[in-house]
Amino acid sequence: MFHDFTGFEPTETFHFLSSDGLSIACARWNAKGTARGTIQIAHGMGEHIGRYTETIALMVEAGFNVWANDHRGHGFSVSSSQCLGDLGEGGFNLLVEDMFTLCSMARKQAPNLPLLLMGHSMGSFAAQQFVLNKSSEIDGLILSGSGILDGLVDLAAASGLEILNANFEPARTPADWLSRDVSVVDAFLADSLCFPQLNPASMESYLSAASALADSINLSNIRSDLPIYIFSGAMDPVGMQTIGVKELVNRYRNAGVMNITVDFYDEGRHEMLHDFGHEAVKQNLLNWSKRIL
Repeated sequence: MFHDFTGFEPTETFHFLSSDGLSIACARWNAKGTARGTIQIAHGMGEHIGRYTETIALMVEAGFNVWANDHRGHGFSVSSSQCLGDLGEGGFNLLVEDMFTLCSMARKQAPNLPLLLMGHSMGSFAAQQFVLNKSSEIDGLILSGSGILDGLVDLAAASGLEILNANFEPARTPADWLSRDVSVVDAFLADSLCFPQLNPASMESYLSAASALADSINLSNIRSDLPIYIFSGAMDPVGMQTIGVKELVNRYRNAGVMNITVDFYDEGRHEMLHDFGHEAVKQNLLNWSKRIL
């Protein structure tokens, strides 16, 4: 079983067994016409790949193969709804390993095509960890709703993750920080496969990656010619209202990675692919991807 992509069904849905035996739900879409490249998508915390249909459709139409999975503890990579938010004993590290497994499958299916890895929110931090020792496996990195995880740890320690909604009080819902579009927020809250945060043990596993992602020696392992595209809402609390994103760019540049493009969107919140003006956001993403290829 996988998501209902009515009108835009995947070419294939499948599962693979992670190294701890967990079944990971995946899908792939073949490009329309001759494929020019592959894009792998890593979704954010508390959501699933079914929320990316419009972006996937745009990429497929533009000639990209698209590969994606529901992370462990998310979507249809859980055995029951009680397991939502539980990354399992392998935790965040195995979530990143699962991404590499899918990347290897995509490479094997189209070995001569360039591959871009796009991660949103938690998926972006997983992608940051991925490139610490696997940057040679991809041809470009795309980060959405990202920043510095150690900054997020500090915020959570001081005030809990409720701080994410603080700049939007008085808020209509606890999820107003996601998007200015109330229909997007309401759809997220009504989605039985969406949830606000990981369970405590899984959240600890996720946030514990912060020190490795900030370590200058680790960052120096990223190949210097890796193209990176970062886009963020200027009001995104995960990006610390651009402060965290700018610090991330500084860290990459200090590590010798110089081919970095950044787009900030005024008044935009966390999910720029689902915020007002998302058409322009998607077009800028597509334009950068085409340039890299």
